[in-house]
Amino acid sequence: MVLEWIVAGLAALVALCTLALLALPRRLRVDRSAVVDAAPGAVFALLASGQGYQAFNPYRDTDPNLETVPFGPDRGIGSGFSFRGKEGSGKQTITGLEENRAVTMEIDLGPMGKPVQAFTLYPEGSRTRVTWRMDMDFGFNPLGRLFGLFLKQRIGKTHERGLANLNTALAHPA
Repeated sequence: MVLEWIVAGLAALVALCTLALLALPRRLRVDRSAVVDAAPGAVFALLASGQGYQAFNPYRDTDPNLETVPFGPDRGIGSGFSFRGKEGSGKQTITGLEENRAVTMEIDLGPMGKPVQAFTLYPEGSRTRVTWRMDMDFGFNPLGRLFGLFLKQRIGKTHERGLANLNTALAHPA
């Protein structure tokens, strides 16, 4: 009898925890913006290439041994790279382009999901405001939703570092 009460209590606790986790936000959106010292065309040229992304890839700052392998065309839709490093592995592919205005990329993280990131370009005189947005949907994965609470700040800092790297890459092209 006591064992039945313990098992029922544990089952109720698990159900309650699962419901609480499912009440967390399903979607994550992270936005960061910066003004870079380049015209939209120069920024777009770098963003519209999987190899161009490597010129400012913020993950290289924290993982100098990050491995990237390009695939697809040199630029445009389908251009991308696979990656493997201390923060994980996957592939990033350009999925949408709006000439000198926007670039959309899908990141395939396997079982961790497929976040979408987009760069939107706004001319400001001879400079460009770049907004880097990432959207991720955790669906009904309660652990993903919990993880999402900690991701927002971490990804935000990564995007800030990447935007600073983008400005440097545009000022000093390789």
